[in-house]
Amino acid sequence: MFGEPYWSFQSHSSHTMYPFSSGRTTGSEGDDSFDEPGTYVPKHIPEPGVFLEGHDVLADGDHVAFHELSRELFEERGVYDATFGYNLAQLNFDRRHPDAGYRYAIDADDRTALRAEFKPTTEFCPQADALATGSFRAWNGLRHRHEYDLVRVRVRSTHHQSEAINEALESLESRFAETGVVPNESVSPSGESGTSNRLDRDDPSVQSPF
Repeated sequence: MFGEPYWSFQSHSSHTMYPFSSGRTTGSEGDDSFDEPGTYVPKHIPEPGVFLEGHDVLADGDHVAFHELSRELFEERGVYDATFGYNLAQLNFDRRHPDAGYRYAIDADDRTALRAEFKPTTEFCPQADALATGSFRAWNGLRHRHEYDLVRVRVRSTHHQSEAINEALESLESRFAETGVVPNESVSPSGESGTSNRLDRDDPSVQSPF
């Protein structure tokens, strides 16, 4: 079921380049380091964490369908892992990091909301904040492309800065829920807002990762 989007957005040329949209093609067909896109290999993706506990975790075809859509949205918004030089969705297929990537669950208290939990490759991953925030902006900024009114994003608690990152993500989520618009500014855990270097890509004058 697809609802009408309740905020306006601007379309952009697919030729616009963004810093994390690397031209490298890591994980190409025939590379044994990766599972095939569109497959579901439980031993090569993270187990659901605390943020997904008690909710309806997507598996098999349901997981594949949403993750393939995520790949498309991440490509449009330039949500790339700068270390590996690939679309963040590719991390779920990277056999070198079988316990990293995204898992999803439909919120048990609100079936119009999806929970997404990101497990970085290491507990000190310096990109965790940027990647989780970029994912939030892609999923919610392009909400008309999927069936959920809200995609809630959190970083797994194993990351050393997960508490601060998740507080900032929760603030973004609250502002989005109130206004129906993905905020253009970052919100610090203390509640102070400021212009972010990850400004919303919906402004074509801003050259940012997302």
